[in-house]
Amino acid sequence: MCHSGCVIVAVGIDVVLVERFSRAVERTPLLSERLFTQAERVTDNGNPRSHESLAARFAAKEAVAKALGAPGGLHWHDCEVVADPDGRPWLTVAGTVAAAAAERGVERWHLSLSHDGGIASAIVVAER
Repeated sequence: MCHSGCVIVAVGIDVVLVERFSRAVERTPLLSERLFTQAERVTDNGNPRSHESLAARFAAKEAVAKALGAPGGLHWHDCEVVADPDGRPWLTVAGTVAAAAAERGVERWHLSLSHDGGIASAIVVAER
């Protein structure tokens, strides 16, 4: 929701082929740990998150980078996709991502995730 005086700074979008993402994760066992926080890798009940869900989270991180202009030096764990009690995804940023966002005046993020038909996608809106 845009409040009075808000400004959209940027929009980022990314799509991921789930099968390709799954192969990469299976081929490189530590890839999931490098890309995702522990909280992102498991569901609320502690079960491992599906490859479709992880692919959507990866798309979100890529969309954030695109919204920030793809600066170098961003750390994967500095952008985390979390869910509110209703299951709605949102972003928390820290460290390198928070610094890049602050440089661009980003104060708030909006996120939408989807996965269907073998494709995972994310759209991010950065707001001032």
